[in-house]
Amino acid sequence: MKVIFLDRDGVINEYPGDTFYVTHWGKFKFIPGSIEGIRKFNEKGFKLFVVSNQAGVAKGLYSQKDLDKMTKKMRHTLEREKVTLSGVYYCTHREEDNCSCRKPKAGLLHKIVSDFSIVPEDSFFIGDSFRDMKAAKEFGAKPVLVLSGKEKISNRSKWEFEPDYIFDNLLVASHYLCTHYG
Repeated sequence: MKVIFLDRDGVINEYPGDTFYVTHWGKFKFIPGSIEGIRKFNEKGFKLFVVSNQAGVAKGLYSQKDLDKMTKKMRHTLEREKVTLSGVYYCTHREEDNCSCRKPKAGLLHKIVSDFSIVPEDSFFIGDSFRDMKAAKEFGAKPVLVLSGKEKISNRSKWEFEPDYIFDNLLVASHYLCTHYG
């Protein structure tokens, strides 16, 4: 099974900025081309799973109900565009909770493996931060960094390791990965 794990903020929708959160649907804005990128993966037979930290719930900035509403609306918008996700998994804990599901730990990825038959080495994790890249590496997926969110290429000299792939955004990543692995 060909699998793509996707971070949400900065990959699918616009990154709200450090210390800010997408707290309701009115703040959720798809990055231009992200829906098309997901569609391209769908067409090539990839299963796609959103894996995202959403600590704003534990911090009381928005409720689990608000997060569920945003997710439902995101999925509904994608379905209207004939695009599907195989699953959406969130960690709503704060960093200080030290849970196993908060990226850079790979707990959510291992949960998906137990829910589906996935071989980590055959999967890609597309994210916009080194938190995502570390989770990918710990899990055994190929780390794919997109520069449409948190991380910037100007920080490259400070990176702990080089991701397997670096692209401007999800659409560009989908073109390359579908051509070479689809």
